[in-house]
Amino acid sequence: MGPSLADEECEACTSEDEPLTEAEYAGYLTEIDDDVWEVVNDHHLEGVYPFEDFRDALEFTYEIGELAEKEWHHPDIHLQWGEVRVEMWTHKIDGLHKTDFVMAARMDRIHDEYAPD
Repeated sequence: MGPSLADEECEACTSEDEPLTEAEYAGYLTEIDDDVWEVVNDHHLEGVYPFEDFRDALEFTYEIGELAEKEWHHPDIHLQWGEVRVEMWTHKIDGLHKTDFVMAARMDRIHDEYAPD
């Protein structure tokens, strides 16, 4: 078995790339947390991460912000008590790219650190 999606490189796309079709992204969906993520209108990923308190939600938000800066792939992040909602797509192609799913898998891995015992 190959590396997990979270271990793959975030590859920049070009404006000539096309957004992924449902058939193309279906395999990537199996590698991200389906309790968190869904594809909305074949256009973007939306995920909702639960937390036990505001502090953990805030720290998670900071960590995914650092990830976004490192990979230069920035999601929309909405923080509130006990929840962080993330929306992500590749703006350059106005749709989904493999990198969106790689980022989602990495966010899932970060969230594992905050899961209740």
